[in-house]
Amino acid sequence: MKIRKSFIVLLLLGPSFQSMSDQPLIDNTLSQFENVYADGRAQVINDELHLISEKNWFLSTKAEYSDFVLQAKVKMPDTTEFSNSGIIFRGQIVDTEKGKQVIGYQAEIDPSNRQWTGAFFDQGRRKWLYPTHPTRSHRDHDFKENYLGEWSPAQSKAYKHLEWNSIKIVCQGADIKIYVNDILTTHVKDTKDSQGIIAFQHHGSKAFKASGDTANIVRFKDITVQAL
Repeated sequence: MKIRKSFIVLLLLGPSFQSMSDQPLIDNTLSQFENVYADGRAQVINDELHLISEKNWFLSTKAEYSDFVLQAKVKMPDTTEFSNSGIIFRGQIVDTEKGKQVIGYQAEIDPSNRQWTGAFFDQGRRKWLYPTHPTRSHRDHDFKENYLGEWSPAQSKAYKHLEWNSIKIVCQGADIKIYVNDILTTHVKDTKDSQGIIAFQHHGSKAFKASGDTANIVRFKDITVQAL
């Protein structure tokens, strides 16, 4: 008797097959997240994750992830104040003199004139890995290869300010890809981390610190992760 190949795949996967589907990360109580810092505020409003903080801050998942596809939409604020964000992936939580901190790979969200949304940053360690910065890039032996060449105008223009932008991060072993609105902005091989948490960043707001002004809120929605 012939057994269909698809049935064999399901049988081999067993109970873990469910992990192959997209799993939403946001619920009203943010039950899958923790705040390892002493500051920053996260709220779920109309199924959106709203972040505000006095200084650079990350809201991190409790679970760790290895090989996966992470998808989210982000909308940056309409503000004259500096605004910046990012998504940490395969991140590590470390103890420092200032308390616990999140470090690791980061997909940059950069509405500044630099236009590096979708770039690859290493928070708390090697800094700008792709593209490189004149003084703040410290690639080491774990950075194996960049497949895309120099940062291009097409990559710079992938992000649309004041609109909802889709971010996709794909990790398979040392192969790392970042997409912004379906445009591949980063494709590198890096072996520093194979597993870690996911975290969403607010870079900090002086206005929020001074007066509680929340104009600089960063918003995320439709956040899902699919194990590979």
